[in-house]
Order: sequence, then structure tokens, then C-alpha cells
Amino acid sequence: MPDIRFRLARLGEDDAIRDFINSHFDMHLPLINRPEFYNFYFAGPEGGAPHFAVAESPEGQYLSAAGYIPAGLDPSAGVWVSIWVAAKGHNGVGLELMDALPGLLGTPVLACNNIRPATCKLYHFLGWQAERLRHYYRLGAPGPAGWTLAVPGGSSPLPVPAHDLDLEPVADAAALEALGLPETPHTPKKDLWYLQRRYFAFPHFRYDVWAVRESGRLLAYAVTRTVSAADTGCAPVLRLVDFIGPDAVLPRIGHALDALLRRTGAEYLDCYNAGIDPAVWQQAGLTERKEGDGVVIPNYLTPPLRDNTEYYYFVNRPDNFVLFKADGDQDRPNLS
Repeated sequence: MPDIRFRLARLGEDDAIRDFINSHFDMHLPLINRPEFYNFYFAGPEGGAPHFAVAESPEGQYLSAAGYIPAGLDPSAGVWVSIWVAAKGHNGVGLELMDALPGLLGTPVLACNNIRPATCKLYHFLGWQAERLRHYYRLGAPGPAGWTLAVPGGSSPLPVPAHDLDLEPVADAAALEALGLPETPHTPKKDLWYLQRRYFAFPHFRYDVWAVRESGRLLAYAVTRTVSAADTGCAPVLRLVDFIGPDAVLPRIGHALDALLRRTGAEYLDCYNAGIDPAVWQQAGLTERKEGDGVVIPNYLTPPLRDNTEYYYFVNRPDNFVLFKADGDQDRPNLS
């Protein structure tokens, strides 16, 4: 179709875009229909335009819409795509909108956490990387009734690294501001605005943010979330949902992560990640769960679903890119 226009959403288009998505998506999306989710992920900061891009016909009708989540106040930090919808018969226009999005936003890095496996080929067509997200874990100790969530398989646990660097709790957003940002080669380049908002102002979950320092110098942040025994109905679980810093720091906090696992009494620590070499995770004491290896490390915990969950993702520029469970619109409660 000629003369299709690709543009960012304007101030006041929230309702029209929401109506378009509700009309053309194959399910009711809490992300745009629950106010607390919509306001957190897509409402523009300080009353600005919503975080959407659209493709429209010459007559001004929406043909596709894509919702995005920036990793910083400036979209050049990197952007996660969250929702992508095309009107019936216009999937090609939707793909063109996705291809245009980095230019519209002025961002070098565009990625999406949790895509449908069948759509990987669409992103391969654009020359982007799209594949399964790796899953790592470290087992704690079974309870009196044995393993209530995990199915461990037959492999021996990896050795715990020697004590090196500690995890220091960061109390609040002001404490994070005082510490600043560590150096990191990774993209997206998450800024303090993003980290403070994501981990201290999220409307549902409580996160623990940990500073990693050496001789007073900030090396990295690690972010965990503990799912309590009351929530699972049987045993707590510890989730490593983000890490900001150089890869080399991860093995150096392996002992501290294991100590946190024991201290919380969690049945296991797990982490979904792309972009960090599996050998680094192994050095930190985490084992990779592979498809078909017989190990079960449940992802859905409230209530528990004793099964594995496979995630897929895409990224347009994979060099130095990393992705964790809490990136994009993931690590949120499953609300209807």
C-alpha cells in the first residue's frame, strides 16, 4: 500500500491506540487495559505522548501499532518492544513499522523479551537475532518433604566460588542516586531514572537491589526478587532478574549469591539471560538448564506450575546486548 506513514504517537492518542489494539489482537491484554500497567509501561512521562509508534494509511487509519519501553529518559539508551499489533491483512505493514522503529526513536538497540517462537523467522527476515532465552539455576536444599517445586535431574551441583565480593543492599531510590551507575559494556544502557523507577516504584513486586563494590568503587548492581513460601504454597524461590556491570564481576559474586540463596531458604535461584557467556554463569556457580535434560525449574509460581517455561527474544544489534527476566514488560504478576 503506497504512502503509508510511520510515526510516533501524539499526545492524547492513548484511547484510540488502545481501541485499535483491543480490536485487532487475539486476546484481552492486561498491559493496556489495566490502568496500573498501562500507566507504568506506556503513559508518557510527565504527561507526554504515549510510548507507541503507529503505521497509518493515507486516510489516517491505523494499520499497525507497537508499544515500547525505554531503558532511559533518552530513547538512545535502548528500547524494548512490548506490544506489536497489525490489522488483518497488514502483517507486512506491521513488520515495516518494526523495522522503522529504531529510526523513529533514535535508538541503536531494539529488542523484545518473550516473543512467540513462530515469529522468530520474521525477525530473521529483517536480519535480526531471534532465539531461545537461556535459563540458569542453582539449587538450594530440599525441605523436609523433598523437592516441592524443582526436579533436579542427575547432575552434580557446581562448586561454590571462593568468597570475594559481597552484595550490599541499596535501601531506596535516593541511595541508588548517591551511588551512581557502574561502567558496563552492555546494551541497553539503563540509566538511573530507569533503575529507580523499575525496581523501587513498580506497583506490584518488591525487589532487592544490591550494590557490588571493591575498595569503595561501584562495580555492578544485581537485582533479585524473592517469591515467598506463602506465595508458592510450599517453598521460597530466589530470582536474579537483572545485572548491570561487566561480565567478569558475576563469578566474583557467586559466593554471595549462594549465601543469599541459603539465607532466604529458597529451593533454588534462577536467572533467564541472553548475552552473557554460559561459561561465566558456570564460574558463578549456576548451571544451565537445557531443553530435554530432565531438569525442571518452574517459572510460574503463584500458583506453582511444575513445568519449564521457554522464552524467546529478538534484538536488532546483538553485539554487547544482554537481556534479563525483568527487562521489557516481563517479571510482572499474571493479572487478567
